[in-house]
Amino acid sequence: MTRVLLSGGSGFIAAHVLDCLLKRGHSVVVTLRSQAKVDKIKSAYPNIPVSQLDFAIVEDIAQEGAFDEALKSSVPFEAVIHTASPFHWNARDVKKDLLDPAINGTIGILKATKKNAPMVITSSFAAMINSSDQHAPGYTYSEKDWNPVTMEIATTSPQIGYFASKTFAEKAAWKFCEDEKPNFSVAVINPVIVFGPITHSITSLDAINTSNTIIRNLIQGKITEKLPPSGTFIWVDVRDVALAHVKAMEVPEAGGKRFFLAAGYFSNKKILEVIRKAYPELEEKLPSKNSEDDFPSQIFAIDHSRSEQILGIEYRSFDAAIIDTVKSLQEIGA
Repeated sequence: MTRVLLSGGSGFIAAHVLDCLLKRGHSVVVTLRSQAKVDKIKSAYPNIPVSQLDFAIVEDIAQEGAFDEALKSSVPFEAVIHTASPFHWNARDVKKDLLDPAINGTIGILKATKKNAPMVITSSFAAMINSSDQHAPGYTYSEKDWNPVTMEIATTSPQIGYFASKTFAEKAAWKFCEDEKPNFSVAVINPVIVFGPITHSITSLDAINTSNTIIRNLIQGKITEKLPPSGTFIWVDVRDVALAHVKAMEVPEAGGKRFFLAAGYFSNKKILEVIRKAYPELEEKLPSKNSEDDFPSQIFAIDHSRSEQILGIEYRSFDAAIIDTVKSLQEIGA
């Protein structure tokens, strides 16, 4: 059993990481922004003793020394998984709301960690993609790729700001490792668009993660005509992302590496087709079978072999991810 600090435990990915850690027998302290969030997760695990699941409140990850108290423990932490980072498209001040929390939170937890090993950081495909040429056919994305965004461009919109926040935070983490040479290893997880079932700590359809909103809106009959744009056309199941975080902590060979997590390709039309086939009773709520598919005729390739070879990830199927997501949403009233 490993003693683990998990930051940002109420997030979509983090909630699955917590579930995975507990199922694999680890002892976890979760950082959250408020007591209300603590109570919510506590209620989802009523039979887990405090020796295996405890909590620390970190109200603002951007503050200097935000994680110092959380990392003080009578039983020393043996690993840290840092998932906490802002994600919202409505930021009014991109620097204050997105860039500073992402960068300062990452550097802050690295400084506070000191002797704990290893550390796993949640980054994103947003830190890898070249938005100006994102669908280039013939190109293969892998861990070698970096988003070329600059600070000047970062503040022009919340969406670019989010992509920049992931890029700058991850670069800052690697620079910290290069400059400070800490006594712990760092691994980074870079998932693409994440689908998959919500956890039992989420009880409201308004609280689901951004990528799952397309599924919620389809099964609730909120999309009756044209499907919204699909985005980057590559996806991964949240359960595979969670396992990758835990395996990156457990497998020594993961230290010092990025891991690009992508199961395959998708489009919103393909989501619609899976739902239509698996849930025929929803037919009246779904858009027409003739809805346009925006999947491009040619697209980049993906190389996720490192996650398979080092972490042993066996990616779930697209159908399973969508079907399980619908089921979980229906369980809370969709």
